[in-house]
Amino acid sequence: MKLAEFVPPGPEADALRRLVVQAGVQWAVGGLPVTSGVDRRGSDAPWDYLPLLSMKQRYENAGLRLAVIEARPPLQKTKRGLPGRDEEIDAVCTLIENMGRLGIPVWCYEWMADFNWLRTDTAVPSRGGSLVSGYDHALMEQAPPSEAGPISEEELWANLEYFLRRVVPVAEKANVKLAMHPDDPPISPVRGVGRIMRSVENFQRLLDLVPSPVNGITFCQGNFRLMTDDLPAVIRHFGRQGKIFFVHFRDVRGTAEKFVETWHDDGPTDMWECLRTYHEVGFDGPIRPDHVPTVEGDSNDQPGYSMYGRLFALGYIRGMQEALRS
Repeated sequence: MKLAEFVPPGPEADALRRLVVQAGVQWAVGGLPVTSGVDRRGSDAPWDYLPLLSMKQRYENAGLRLAVIEARPPLQKTKRGLPGRDEEIDAVCTLIENMGRLGIPVWCYEWMADFNWLRTDTAVPSRGGSLVSGYDHALMEQAPPSEAGPISEEELWANLEYFLRRVVPVAEKANVKLAMHPDDPPISPVRGVGRIMRSVENFQRLLDLVPSPVNGITFCQGNFRLMTDDLPAVIRHFGRQGKIFFVHFRDVRGTAEKFVETWHDDGPTDMWECLRTYHEVGFDGPIRPDHVPTVEGDSNDQPGYSMYGRLFALGYIRGMQEALRS
């Protein structure tokens, strides 16, 4: 397993880049380049070759190898099946082709229409006064419906199949793995919008929808924990198919309707058993901590991504990796 960390691509993350390298991390999970300043290449888009090359070089100059791009070109029209989706998919194909040229092996994407991961509280008190995020669906149900209007789960499935039939052949040729992230929270509908990547059965449906060696999963443990009471069994189910391409190693307490994030060592999941099971099924891809607590001396301006909270999580995972090798 390749211990990785999400580090934004811009110069503003230089301190974080140095910190994770000092903590022993060798692999980066990145976003898309900002096509201004150091990454500007005329009229190039963020998914074009030269901006991606410049971004990859900046990670490498800091001592990190880029394992995953965890950011997407706009896909709202594609998810909703609206006019203009083919142009959006063209941009995705360009991104994947250029990732292949640059040897960036995994693209993490998601299929949440209108809004991405949601929380109803980003400052829940946790151990020693640290802060974590939480979700309460009863509160979300009072929120107004999406401005774009409702969309059904079957419409989302149809639009996903259209997308995959365009993109999978490009990814196969480029040797880039497509790693679908679960819905967060894995509950449907949210504000009138259906969500489909929310159960173990639906992830198997994804794999069977367009069978391919490049069609796989970002196994975000926090979300899968809300889908099952037996995470190791689900890791075995998908891992033995060779479909886990990327892991978000985190934990939550509660149900899909109401949960809070936890410290990596303070949740209900047997994290050691999960890591041991990834090893058992032969997973050798990138694994990163995710949604860490905000701790003393750090800022909660970006909930789940405080700098110091990452150090605890990285050390926790590294320690268990050492135990696996012993």
